[in-house]
This record gives sequence, structure tokens and C-alpha cells, in this order.
Amino acid sequence: MKQFRLIFVCIFSFLIAYSSFAQQNKEKTDSIKIKTGWNFGAIPAITFDTDQGFQYGAAVNFYNFGDGSTFPKYKHSLYFEISRFTKGSGIYRFYYDSESLIPGIQVTTDLSYLPDQAYDFYGFNGYESVLNKSWEDQNAPDYKTRMFYKYQQKLFRFKTDLQGKFEGSKFGWIAGFNLLNYSSSSVDVDKLNKGKSESDKLPSVTQQPGLYEKYIQWGLISQQEANGGFIPELKGGIVFDTRDFKQNPMKGVWTEAVIAMVPKFLGAESGFSKLSFTHRQYFTLIKDDLSFAYRVNWQQTLSGKVPFYYEPQIISSVLTGSSSTGLGGAKNLRGIRRNRIVGDGYILGNLELRWKFYRLKFMNQNFYMGLNTFVDMGKVTKKINTGNTSQLFDAININLPDKASDYFNKGAEKLHTSYGAGLRLAMNYNFVVAVDYGIATNSQDGDSGIYIGLNYLF
Repeated sequence: MKQFRLIFVCIFSFLIAYSSFAQQNKEKTDSIKIKTGWNFGAIPAITFDTDQGFQYGAAVNFYNFGDGSTFPKYKHSLYFEISRFTKGSGIYRFYYDSESLIPGIQVTTDLSYLPDQAYDFYGFNGYESVLNKSWEDQNAPDYKTRMFYKYQQKLFRFKTDLQGKFEGSKFGWIAGFNLLNYSSSSVDVDKLNKGKSESDKLPSVTQQPGLYEKYIQWGLISQQEANGGFIPELKGGIVFDTRDFKQNPMKGVWTEAVIAMVPKFLGAESGFSKLSFTHRQYFTLIKDDLSFAYRVNWQQTLSGKVPFYYEPQIISSVLTGSSSTGLGGAKNLRGIRRNRIVGDGYILGNLELRWKFYRLKFMNQNFYMGLNTFVDMGKVTKKINTGNTSQLFDAININLPDKASDYFNKGAEKLHTSYGAGLRLAMNYNFVVAVDYGIATNSQDGDSGIYIGLNYLF
């Protein structure tokens, strides 16, 4: 309850601050500088992670506003990101978005290569998989390895989506396809140990297997899936969209229902289908400046056996970042560990207050600064079948000190929640730098997280 009281205190303080501060900082919308032709925004990518090293690189977004008649809506958007971690992980991405390439049809294309040396894996079905933080804490007496909840994943993605409107209606259609190629393996411990002192080096996977290796040993990840595979995904659905502006709507509804099918005859190792329903709604509380937004997303497997490496994938018609996985992490449950909640079905909810508190013109560009407070929540609604884990565990690990209860807690799954606040810096209303800090309300989900990236969450 303390956490929820804190949420309401933050929201109340937010509104009080607005009433005393907004009027002296607001610039009316009629003084906006209309942009034409090509413009761009850029942000360096510089972070540090103990096991992945320094991240270095940049993200650049080019916008074409044509003759300016539709500003701040753009004609074309081209996004490029190249960044690497010194230990080998990276993001190599090109993303294109336009409603002008084919008149009346929104075209989005994404081409990405996403190698991840330490991809998060906490098991299946949320709280039914126990998170033991001390196993990854070098100072704990029962320390195993910092990489216990990690494996290596390399993902190549080519994604194209088309959206159009039915004539004379706010309803539209969605069609698209994804080509996803996953390569999965154990963490490359030798690579991560380079340059480290003996006391900081990670044990080998043979000496100390992580959860990924144990799931393979227990048969919860099949040998066929263990090394990754190819996912050819076909997608179709309907959408209802009344938003006044795509990047940060002040009013309107954005609802879509999508079915994704992965046919085996196109080369997938197993065929399956999923349904995703997402409803987003936006309310103006103070004109131009303060809005409330919420999102509800339900996704569920309809048929077939979904490979473990695809289960975290969140089906979306529009990517707001380089990845679309979860639940947990920057794009869905902020403050909760990435991929903490994985199941055959889930429900996700996000609530946000968004405030544009300061506007200015600088170097002939339109800028605004924004604050937001949020509450995120999610839960597994359809569990992945793990069978009788106690019998399976005891049969394989009869001579080991570990117990089934160290890994599994059947029936424990319930609502996961987090809360926090964020800062936004937007240039020409489209290029939005986002910083969010989220706090998990349950230690089984982690502690907290800070996320620096681009765009509003939804």
C-alpha cells in the first residue's frame, strides 16, 4: 500500500506544480515554427554495463515535412541506429515510416540485427519461476554466476507492415509479414571474462550452468529449439484510429486486433498462431499541455507449439523501439526485469499522465520538455505447460543439493506491478528523447530500472 500512496502523492504534486508553473513557461501553439523539407534529430548512445561493457554509437532520425502544410505530421521518417557494447552486443537498425510513399497507406519497414551477449531468461509463467537474486550476487554465500539468468541471442529481423483505411470510416486494415531468425546459445563466458581480474571472472557454463542450460537438461526447452530457429510470420487484422497526432496524442482512440500466423510450410520448425488485441485511449486534461493515456494489451496463443525464443515477442503493428519483447523492461513493465513474465498468454496495462511543461525555440527548431508519471501492470493468462516439475527435477537432480522449490513455485502467478516517472525532450514534436525510471513493487520482479531511449511508450 505504501507504493500506491506514493503514486498518488506524485500525481497530486504533479498537478499542483503545474498550476503554479505552467502559465509562465507556456508558448502558444500559434507561435510554432512551421518546418519544411528535411530535418533531423540525433542522440548519442553511451551507457555502461558491468558484463557487456561500454555502449557507444548514435541514433539519427530524418524527417521530411514536405511543404509544411501537414506539420507537425511528417511525410517520411527514416531512422538509423548503430551502437555496440565493447563485449559484443549491439543494435544495427533501419526503420522507415510513411503515409506518402503509397497515398492512403501507411508503410513501415524495419531491418535490424540485434546481437545480445546476455539476453534475459527467467523461466516460464511469471512468479511460478522463482527469481533468486543471491545466485547472481558475487557477495552472496550461495553465489552461482552473474550470468545465471542469461543466454546469448542473435536476432535478424525484417519486418514490413501496411495499414489503410476503409473508405469513409475510421476503421482500417493491417497486413504485414516478419522474417525473424533467432540464434540461441550459452553465454560466451570467455569473451565476457576478457580483461577481468581473476576474482571477477565468470565460471564456465560447464562448471556452473545457468537457467537456460538447466531448462535444456530438464527438457523444458527441447533440443530442436535450443539453438534458435526461423520464424516466417504473416499478420492481418483491423484497426480503429482517431488519434489527433501519432507521436503523443492528446485525444482519440487507437485500437487494433491482429492475428499472427507462422506456417510450418514456409520454413518454421513448428507452426503456430497468436491473437493480439490492443486498446489505447488518450484524454486531454488541460489543452495542449496535460493528458492522460492508458493502454490495455491481451495476447494469447491460439494454436500450435510456440518455440521458447519467440514466446517473449509482443505482436505490434508499429515498433516504438528496437525491440518488442517482454513482459518486463523498457517498453511495457518499467522497473521489472526484462522478460520476467513469459507465458502462452498475458494481459498488460499501462497508465500515464503526460505533461508538456516547457516550450522553446532553439536554433530554429521547436522544442518542448515533458514529464510523465506511470503505473504498469501485467500477468500471465495462459501458462506454458511445464508438466510435473517436482518429479522431473528430482529424477534428474537426485544427487544435487538444489531443490525443485528453488526454481518452481506452482500456482504463485499473480499481477505484477511497477510505477515511476519519466522525462521527455521533443524536437519538432516527432523526435522524442525519453528517460524513464521504474520501480518494481515485488522483489521477485527485480528492484528498479532506468531506461534511456526514444519515443513515448504508446
